Amino acid sequence: MGIEFEAIELQKSRGRPWWKANWLNEFIIGAALPAIILAIWQFVSYFEIISPFFLPSPGAILVTFWELIVSNELSPHLGISISRAAAGFIIGGSLGFLFGLLTGFSNKAEYVLDPSVQMLRMVPHLAIAPLIILWLGFGEVSKILIIAKGAFFPLYINTFIGIRNVDNKLFEVANILEFSRFKKIYYLILPSALPNILLGLRLSLALAWLGLVVAELLGSQAGIGFLINLGKQNSVPELIFMGIIIFAVLGKLVDSLVRILERKFLYWRDNYQG
Repeated sequence: MGIEFEAIELQKSRGRPWWKANWLNEFIIGAALPAIILAIWQFVSYFEIISPFFLPSPGAILVTFWELIVSNELSPHLGISISRAAAGFIIGGSLGFLFGLLTGFSNKAEYVLDPSVQMLRMVPHLAIAPLIILWLGFGEVSKILIIAKGAFFPLYINTFIGIRNVDNKLFEVANILEFSRFKKIYYLILPSALPNILLGLRLSLALAWLGLVVAELLGSQAGIGFLINLGKQNSVPELIFMGIIIFAVLGKLVDSLVRILERKFLYWRDNYQG
């Protein structure tokens, strides 16, 4: 299996242009546009083309970031935000995956559950968050529930679609080979549905992160969202921009981890490489 994997990877790398040869080249190319934007941003700030109150310089934001690190104020807020997002994702994502399996394998479960789930999916975060806060207050439970709501639906939908999109011809082959139900699920259905499931995982993590932003901005005494609110109340735009950048960078890191999982588990797919 290891030899086959190396052979496939070698074949793929030969078919790629030089600038897609490895992760370092991909990182450099991906970082080019943000670097250009930062350079233009610093130029605009240096010559005060735009007021620093509306657009503080990258250097000023970096100074604020460094001051919070040195004073040990940033790490507790960052840890709280990450723990909230992780708890909400684990709860919402796990339930979404289980419900997706249930409705994917059972028509009866689909008829009973799917209409209600689809109605709830259309309720925006900002519409349901005040109700959750009214019921549960501003504590951790309400924040985790808001995050879990966002994490639930992508995994539910993509798991369901992945199972239902399995080619029926594969089942005919499995019947000829006299596969048991367990073998059909383990060797046929789940591997075929895995691309959709991993896509759901990726979207679920993204929406959990967005749910964290909503939960912390609506009411929080700690976390990155709290720092953004603090910057708004004290008219410190550097603090607001710092919080936004932290959300963006951590969100991108999480998304990149899922892409690594996709490359690891879906190496057998022959996809268009661009």
